[in-house]
Amino acid sequence: MVETLQLPPLILHPFSGGGNTQELLDGSKASLALNGLGSAGSSVSDGGRSREDDEELFRRVLTGRYQEIRMLLFLGKDLFRWMQQCVDFVGRSGAGNSATLQPGRMNEQSFAALVVEEPPAAVQLKLDKWGVSDRRAIFSRAIGVNSLFSSPPPAEALSPLFLQNYHRYADHAYICFQHLKPFHALDRRQFDFEMYASEEYARLLSEQWQRV
Repeated sequence: MVETLQLPPLILHPFSGGGNTQELLDGSKASLALNGLGSAGSSVSDGGRSREDDEELFRRVLTGRYQEIRMLLFLGKDLFRWMQQCVDFVGRSGAGNSATLQPGRMNEQSFAALVVEEPPAAVQLKLDKWGVSDRRAIFSRAIGVNSLFSSPPPAEALSPLFLQNYHRYADHAYICFQHLKPFHALDRRQFDFEMYASEEYARLLSEQWQRV
């Protein structure tokens, strides 16, 4: 029977400031409109758009992409915090010295691969309930973006080329991060963890304290 080690919970915090979800929605609509798939709320028909209309749509696309980068950056902070907690936890628990594992190779990259590639079934189910359709892309890009920026850069410091294609840069940044160190790939049958929104976790702790 495989012994399972319970890891620290992954706590996800909401982000705020520098924009809102409306800019994300506007950016998505503008992207569709630029590709002839929607009007983005404009009364201008696809065949009658002016250059100024296209420039405004493109600006809205870039604004939406910038908000996506911000969201991924803050998600990445939560993931990195959890990865570091896991490294410290297994070090203190002695799990990293198991004969079935390679000494010194259970590091942040190990837990990044676990949460991106093989999270517990309960975590996958919760993400499905939250409407997260592509967990792997979101978590890997969040790790990639957070490995590039420690805080949100000013929008004007990012080129339109980067903003428009940031997901490709984020994908490669994640790959680069995973190749920084040799790491032991973890078996999710041996490592379990739970995931909570921060408010949900605070409520859970409060209920536990009340029962003490």
